[in-house]
Amino acid sequence: MGRVAVVTGGTRGIGLAISVALKDAGYTVAASYAGNDEAAAKFKDETGIPVYKFDVGDFDACAEALAQIKADLGPVEVLVNNAGITRDKPLHKMDKAHWDAVINTNLSGLFNMCRNVIDDMRGGNFGRIISISSINGQKGQFGQTNYAAAKAGDIGFTRALALETASKGITVNVVAPGYISTEMVMAVPEKVMNDVILPAIPIGRLGDASEIARCVVFLASDDAGLITGSTISANGGQYMS
Repeated sequence: MGRVAVVTGGTRGIGLAISVALKDAGYTVAASYAGNDEAAAKFKDETGIPVYKFDVGDFDACAEALAQIKADLGPVEVLVNNAGITRDKPLHKMDKAHWDAVINTNLSGLFNMCRNVIDDMRGGNFGRIISISSINGQKGQFGQTNYAAAKAGDIGFTRALALETASKGITVNVVAPGYISTEMVMAVPEKVMNDVILPAIPIGRLGDASEIARCVVFLASDDAGLITGSTISANGGQYMS
């Protein structure tokens, strides 16, 4: 049995691609989801990957779920923080509930998950933590003060944790995707896609979820042991940092 990997938000979109790619690379994968039981059941049937339902924004729920995953599969050695939500509005129209929901899932979720696996990783002198940020956490985006703040926070969190854990054989990195051909992005009106989004991407196309997954598989591997505290900007040249 390969190293145990947990992928949050791992049953749909980019998370699904990551879960499958890690399984194909020999990892024992557990995928979490928050609410779509039908999609999770379909994912489990099609991939054979076990699923666990919990809210990454709830510390106690994370602790309980990770304890169950450890009992079922073994200590978590690879953690992929992929779960994320959007609640887009300009700040002057944003309710505190919109702010709190995004910060709790997209930023506090990293603390909730990492805090509940870090002791085992430190004890085992090995770990791989990869968080999925966003191009909008690097450059900002209209109507996304909450999302951009959380995703930028993910990068700062990663750099600090990387310093804390490097001596314990634990690497901590970020992948920051640009526009990826997920269900959400493909729902954008065709005119907006053709006139606004695609012209802003130098390579002239959307990314594919499998391309993000390959970044994650590399960062999870022994071959990436020299890389920690880094951000891979996978956005087709739309933003270069």
